[in-house]
Formats: sequence, C-alpha cells, structure tokens
Amino acid sequence: MTSERVFTSSTITNQQQQELLQCTTCGESDAVPFLVAPDRFHSRKTLYQLLRCQACSMVWLSSAPRPQEMVEHYGPDYDKKIAAAGETSPDRWRDRTGVLTQYKQEGTLLDLGCSSGSFLSTLKGNAWDLYGIEMSTESASRAQERCGAKVFVGDILDAPFEPGSFDAITCFHVFEHLYHPREVLQKVARWLKPGGIFYVLVPNIDSAGERVFQSYWYALELPRHLSHFSPKSLSAVAASVGLEKLSLTTHREVFIEYSTHYILDDILAKLGIARTSLAASGPASLGRKVIRKVYRLTVQPLLTGLISLAGDGESIHAIFRKPVEGTQAGSHASSARVSQSGVVHL
Repeated sequence: MTSERVFTSSTITNQQQQELLQCTTCGESDAVPFLVAPDRFHSRKTLYQLLRCQACSMVWLSSAPRPQEMVEHYGPDYDKKIAAAGETSPDRWRDRTGVLTQYKQEGTLLDLGCSSGSFLSTLKGNAWDLYGIEMSTESASRAQERCGAKVFVGDILDAPFEPGSFDAITCFHVFEHLYHPREVLQKVARWLKPGGIFYVLVPNIDSAGERVFQSYWYALELPRHLSHFSPKSLSAVAASVGLEKLSLTTHREVFIEYSTHYILDDILAKLGIARTSLAASGPASLGRKVIRKVYRLTVQPLLTGLISLAGDGESIHAIFRKPVEGTQAGSHASSARVSQSGVVHL
C-alpha cells in the first residue's frame, strides 16, 4: 500500500550502516534482509525490517524504536492480554515447574520478567527463595503478595544482585523483548552459582509456523520482539558468555488462529473493510467461544499436523548451565541484595 513506509533512515552514514549490519551475537557484519512486516497486533501501517546474520542465524530488528518510544508499542491492551494469558494458563506453569525440577529442586530462584508472579506462585513453599525482576510496579507488588517474592522493579541490567546469587534463573518469553540480550546473558552467567541453570523460552524464527505464515506469523510481534532466535543462534549466544547447553528442544505452538486473523485483516483491508485490531478486540461472545472450541478440537489439530511438515516447533525450550570448574571460590556464599520491603525502585 502506498501509505506504508519502512522504519529505517535513508540518510545514515556508511559507519552507521555497518553498525546496523553487525550481528548482536557473533559480531559479524554480513547481515542480509530477512523480512519486512508491520505491527499487525495494533493494525498499524509502519513497516519494520528484520535482518539475519549469515554466520550464526541471529535475526534482529533493524533501526528499532528507542526505549522511550516503546510505550506506544505496548500499552494497556497488550498488557491486559499478556496478564490474562498468564493468569489462565495453570497447566503451562505446571509443565515449566516440572521441567525445572528435573534439574533443580530447591534453592534461590530469579524469574526475569516475572509479571504478576504466575510462575513464581507455583514454586511457593519452603523449597525455593523467590526473586523476580519486573518493569511494572503494580505487577511486582502483585507478585510479592501472591508468593512472597522479592522483586526488583526496573531494567534487568540495573538489578543489584551479587555474583553467584542464584541456583536457577528463568526467563519465559521475555528474552526476545530485550535490547541487549547478550549483555543480559552475561549478567545471568554472573548471577548464577557454579552449576546453576538458566531456563529460557523464546519463539523459534526457524520454525514451521514462520515458514508457512512468514510476515503474518503471530510470534513475530514487531516491533516488540527485538531479537528472533533459532536453536543455532540461541546456543551460540549462550556459549559466548560461558554457559553450557544441557537441553534444547522445540515445541509446537503454531498460533494458527492469530496468524490467520492477520491474513484475513490484510485481505479485508485491501477490499476497503477495516476490522477491529487484535489488540482492541474484546472478549469473545458465547457463540464464538463454542465455535472456537469445536475448531480447536477438530480442524486445528489437522492444520497443525500439516504445518508441522514444514519444520521444527515454534518455541524453543532450553536449559543452560554455568560450569562448576574454573569459578572463583566463595561465590556459593553470595546472596541477592534486595530491600527488605521486597520491591526495589530505581
């Protein structure tokens, strides 16, 4: 459409162009265009360019909005839907707790982007000393009330934890939102005790869902997702900060409903018919809920099976460990520093 524009500058210098092409993971400057797409969640026109490193397969958003501009790309509609998804997914949290306890059964745990504490609440008890990092003061307070977690409010890179503080650090669908994922992972490596684990979930840019839906794939989430990982690039960035891989699997999470919603939005827009954006859409009526339930039990499994023929699963579930050998003595005795009120403000 003629009204669309690409979110890049045509007046950048050669040095700036070189910096744009430099991979945030491996440092190579051989990036190539990957795809262009708008913010379909809010039904906006601005186009965003993704670049891909040919060396390590890392994909990132070129010319990303500045941090102070990001508030307009999230907003209350986005926050409401994310919070609702967390509060209504007890099975998902139990599954993640089950995976965690295969590697660690007790100790001190930090959840990056803990939101209102939905995951942390599944660990409430005597086995775990719970910590979190969260940008929202309201969500941090909710997490503290639910499970007694001590929550730092602010950016991950500003958190005041001491080296060797944690037995486990978790990060579920947060890593892709970060401006500096490698720097955050360096922090994670420092904060972990020797033998401590980092349990992370991110969308898989090399998945069947992305290959089938391409720019309509729901998990692209432009421009909120700044980094797009594959199993290869996630392994590479973890190894670059000294973490060793214990497990890395992909899980099927195609997002057929939302991705086809975006396709239909685009078709109708070309016919001059505007629909309410997914961000602004309200709760489904009883009739729609019944139809959706029937669809999920009948048609969706068939479509998911067909799409799965195109490649790996849509989410990466990985466990990395800080090696025991070569660490400094005394790091086991370190502990996290958080104010006694439980919530720390910048």
